[in-house]
Amino acid sequence: MTVFFYDKSFEGMLTCLFEAYRLKDFPEQLLVIDTHIPLFCDHHYTIVTEETKSDRVWKHITSKLSVMGTKEVTNCWLSELPDIDILLFRYLRKTIDSPRSIETNFADPDVLLLSKIYKKISYEAHRLIQFARFQKTADGTYFAPLEPQFNTLPLAIHHFSDRFADEKFLIYDMKRHYGFYYNMKIITEVTLTDEEQRIKDGQLRTEYADKDESIYQQLWRSYYQTIAIKERLNPRKRRQDMPVRYWKYLTEMK
Repeated sequence: MTVFFYDKSFEGMLTCLFEAYRLKDFPEQLLVIDTHIPLFCDHHYTIVTEETKSDRVWKHITSKLSVMGTKEVTNCWLSELPDIDILLFRYLRKTIDSPRSIETNFADPDVLLLSKIYKKISYEAHRLIQFARFQKTADGTYFAPLEPQFNTLPLAIHHFSDRFADEKFLIYDMKRHYGFYYNMKIITEVTLTDEEQRIKDGQLRTEYADKDESIYQQLWRSYYQTIAIKERLNPRKRRQDMPVRYWKYLTEMK
């Protein structure tokens, strides 16, 4: 068995692909650097990420994949699933080796699995757009904390910058501790060093919120309760369409 150790970045995975062809030795596992060597490992290599190598591999891959196929690869990487890197490694190797496109060859288990993961990622990105709830801060910035199942914030951020082009906002992933800030011109990735001081139970602490924010939240809750038809309440359906992990960030659920 061959094992590659690398930095667990997308560019690192592409560098592993480059080195595998150079070494003519393809790994069964991709592990993070400094992990213990597995039992029954015959060969192991530590791969250092190199931009020139990853760019060369990616350029070749994009020449063999459609735009949709390329999007599927990059989106699936954001799933953060435990073995997504070795799955993508096998898929990209097959893409390179095949004389024709493998994108719709669903008889191949890797192609089928990647397609299923892509659908889940796309659905979660749509949910993120649906369930983002903005709170106005004291300085006029609109702030939306959330906690998606997958790392889908990069897939949805441009929806918000297009929709709210004339507003400053920060959408923040509480699970991964980063977000994107839009200043009405550019989008910047940011990290809050004092999350716990600013946010409690999915809401801005009073001292950081606009003075009228609580009034608007109460109006929204009143509206939500007023339009609800009690006879048609279906808790099971609501949990299915509105995952519980989003509830603490939804104004109407407070």
